[in-house]
Amino acid sequence: MRTIINLNKGWRFIQKNVGLPDTLPTDWTLVDLPHTWNAVDGHDGNGNYDRGCYWYARTFEKPDQPLAGGRIFVDIPAAGQQATVYVNGKEVCYHEGGYSTFRADITDVCKEKDNLLVIACSNENKSSVYPQSADFTFYGGLYRGVNLISVPDAHFELNYWGSNGLKVTAEPKQCGGAVFELESWVVDADDNFTVFYQVCDAQGKEVGYCVRPANSTGVKLYVPDVVLWDCDNPYLYTVTATLQRRNEAYDTVCARVGVRSFSCDPDKGFILNGVPTPLRGVSRHQDMLYKGNALTREDHYQDARIIKELGANTIRLAHYQHSQDFYDACDELGFIVWAEIPFISVMNQDPAAHQNCITQMKELILQNYNHSSICFWGVSNEILIGGISEQLVENHKELNALCKELDPTRLTTIAHVSMTPIDSPVHNITDVESYNHYFGWYGGKMEDNGPWLDNFHKAHPEICLGVSEYGCEGIITYHGPNPACKDYSEEYQALYHEHMAKVLDERPWLWSSHVWNMFDFGCAARNEGGVAGRNNKGLVTIDRNTKKDSYYIYKAYWNKEPMVHLCGKRYAQRAGETTQIRVYSNQPTVSLFVNGELNAVQTANKVFVFEVALKEGFNILLAVAGACKDSMTLEKVDKEPDIYVLPEVNERAEGVANWFKLVGDLDLKAPMEFPEGKYSIRCKMEEIAECPEAMDIVAKAIKLATNMDVRPGVGMWDMMKAMAPEGMVKMAGNMMPDGFAESLNAQLIKIDKIHK
Repeated sequence: MRTIINLNKGWRFIQKNVGLPDTLPTDWTLVDLPHTWNAVDGHDGNGNYDRGCYWYARTFEKPDQPLAGGRIFVDIPAAGQQATVYVNGKEVCYHEGGYSTFRADITDVCKEKDNLLVIACSNENKSSVYPQSADFTFYGGLYRGVNLISVPDAHFELNYWGSNGLKVTAEPKQCGGAVFELESWVVDADDNFTVFYQVCDAQGKEVGYCVRPANSTGVKLYVPDVVLWDCDNPYLYTVTATLQRRNEAYDTVCARVGVRSFSCDPDKGFILNGVPTPLRGVSRHQDMLYKGNALTREDHYQDARIIKELGANTIRLAHYQHSQDFYDACDELGFIVWAEIPFISVMNQDPAAHQNCITQMKELILQNYNHSSICFWGVSNEILIGGISEQLVENHKELNALCKELDPTRLTTIAHVSMTPIDSPVHNITDVESYNHYFGWYGGKMEDNGPWLDNFHKAHPEICLGVSEYGCEGIITYHGPNPACKDYSEEYQALYHEHMAKVLDERPWLWSSHVWNMFDFGCAARNEGGVAGRNNKGLVTIDRNTKKDSYYIYKAYWNKEPMVHLCGKRYAQRAGETTQIRVYSNQPTVSLFVNGELNAVQTANKVFVFEVALKEGFNILLAVAGACKDSMTLEKVDKEPDIYVLPEVNERAEGVANWFKLVGDLDLKAPMEFPEGKYSIRCKMEEIAECPEAMDIVAKAIKLATNMDVRPGVGMWDMMKAMAPEGMVKMAGNMMPDGFAESLNAQLIKIDKIHK
């Protein structure tokens, strides 16, 4: 029978590219897996992180194999981003892609004792490997551990794109039963072998059984009176495939699956088991504070439980294949999952890069086929940031066709960057589509979201539309009575999500929505809002310790359990004659008590707003909604602490005003000119960067308008270098002051292009 041996303890690691050792090094650092060398510098705010090729080593004993001819595999659930594996000095496999399982048969290079296993991991940039550039840290290391798998000579396939050798498709029938379509892949089995299939319900009772020859394993098995899997009752059956030789079980693999049906309709949205079920949830990255992406199974389940408490019913697992532990949690807790590959931001023209997309898609689908939570395969994210081409469109069509070939049971989807035109050729490639919109943060006003969605729905009534990303930064030390876009305050983030929750609730035809992001996450290149090295759009902090106020507006909308939440607990010192108190609740009526006395009673939908006059010193506030209560203490002060306001907020306002002084008497309403041989806002950033004078002007303009630092080698340069300032202005929309684009262009057209 199969034996799985965990090898997570006692590794030697060196953060230098020293080459392949002949023996186990004793002077390397002793580490346990999971491990990443970017656990700290991946999000510590220093502006960079270590991207290199580094080495892991340990010894192992050859597993006992009672039957002759058995095989031994090394099993690596993920290694970021490229890895080469050696056993006893011989290379046994090389893998590109930092998020999927890969294995190697090491039987023929093993000794009985003291086998040296060495793995070289690299998170260096490589043109053939995605992601190429993105708004998150590409952590390096063996961050999901390593196993040995010992199997008899006849066994279920282990080298079929990292899958477990068993494929289960459960289709419900109108009679109340379900057909389980079963297929397995068997290696080196002769006519003496058969495959036994068993289906057990959640209590372990056998409800289906059948047998197939080992050389023809496909079969359909009927199970009567099934319990359907859904978000409120994620009922799972266990399917076991046993490779049998006469009266002896040689090998066994299992899958836990749910029985469900689903579809999408442009007007009805997502439909689960025949019931319209708008998908409302979050996106998730896989890292934590000072752990990076080296998470344990419990870490993954903790994240899933926090999301479940929110009341979400869907998770977009961005922007790569996540751990099997998290997919397991989604199966068990009842989430609808969007799973995707890291084809993101910029398409590399290297043909090998497209092959890497194909490989990563095959691994994603075949390794995760049996997870019933997954209903959507995502083919790309914001890929038009790097521009569009016929090849890009064709690559998308090929990836979509591959998804359908490997898995015709699920739907395909795509996440469009906000500036993707309504008439773009990237529409109608996938089954359903979504947009990443940040109106009210990177551009425009939050009030633009609803009209934009309605307009697209009118223009494309045939497309099932969702919102794959939306959000804004929220840093829990910034507060104030007049929250505004780009002040990074917890209050503005809460107001933004109040608005978005209502917009989405009023449009059930949107098949899905996913907040960006559930948790703050590492992005070493970022430096915004006084918290460098991270994207701070999470509803929860990166350490998972603090749920921001924005978390609770969604809990009020999505969680059916009665709740009430007082906002502004961290806005603890307040000045002024009165202060606004906001309360979130899913109950119809909220009573607010101030210092033991009833202030007011309000009836509202989710958001309750009170004006309160605080007394000098400390004040105790209590919100009551039915049986739910929440309290906080506020202090009335003459002047609020300086830490409540990010200094850059005032500096930026002054800077934009000063910017226009540079253009003098320019008629900003006159048509813009784009003379040949001169720079302009239509030039790509990488072209502008060839001229330090032009680059300095553009970098200053973008910093003033968006608070983003865009210069070669800094921040989001790799993502933004293929864009033109004109496109950035369009993304920013009415966030840009009138005449800003014209003033920038007027300065650029004074500069002659540098010709190389």
